[in-house]
Amino acid sequence: MAVTNRSAEILRLVRLHGTCRINDLAEQLRVSDETIRRNIRPLVNKGLVLRVHGGIMLPDRMGELPFQSRLQENRQIKERIAALAAEQIKDGDSLMLDGGATNAHVALALTGHRDLQVVTNSTEIGRTLAARDANRVHVTGGELRADDLSTFGATALAFVRDFHVRHAILSIAAINGWGFMNHHPCESEFARAVMAQAERVIVVADEGKFGRDGFVKVCNLDEVDMLVTDAEPPASLAKQLADAEVEVLVADADSRVQAEAAGD
Repeated sequence: MAVTNRSAEILRLVRLHGTCRINDLAEQLRVSDETIRRNIRPLVNKGLVLRVHGGIMLPDRMGELPFQSRLQENRQIKERIAALAAEQIKDGDSLMLDGGATNAHVALALTGHRDLQVVTNSTEIGRTLAARDANRVHVTGGELRADDLSTFGATALAFVRDFHVRHAILSIAAINGWGFMNHHPCESEFARAVMAQAERVIVVADEGKFGRDGFVKVCNLDEVDMLVTDAEPPASLAKQLADAEVEVLVADADSRVQAEAAGD
């Protein structure tokens, strides 16, 4: 395929899908990732597409950039974590999931389950799990955040307090000596409300969250039952988690295989 034809095909695909990953384009057009990167440079320079981490998107979807970028960032790692977290859930279980990039991948990993009862403030997670294999999905009301289309506020908090669930799965921005942290007060407030309604609290977070600063505390380490991650925490944090009796599960190659199979 000539360069001009390939660029036209890339533009057609991104207009069709809104966003495209570099490696997906390379596989579909049967060329290398570097060839795709060369082909998209003129498109970027002309303002026809925007570069995001690992891919490209249409300029008119710029409003989705922060969350869409987080979805693609460390995607394979998030998929491994999500696959292992999904293993902790049985068919027929009840659970709450807050919004967040890692939990969006958890929702995808849960599409192989059935008869789930789900409460979430994420319209993306609700869309993923609704009307699949007899699942019942309840999405909170409240103010809709433009970034990730999750809802927050008093209405969302009041809604979750009407439910009692087996599991709460939380996406967290930072884990340090202070505890589990998020960036925004509304996220931490919602996470705490979810925790209060669950028998078991599971946090999903990649190793990049270890030792990172967070602006708003969600809870102490000992208020979480399980951490699902992709690497062993640093020694000092590992000791704090052990002292707090937090079970740490580390996703390995088997989890990656399961995640890839689920995406086929």
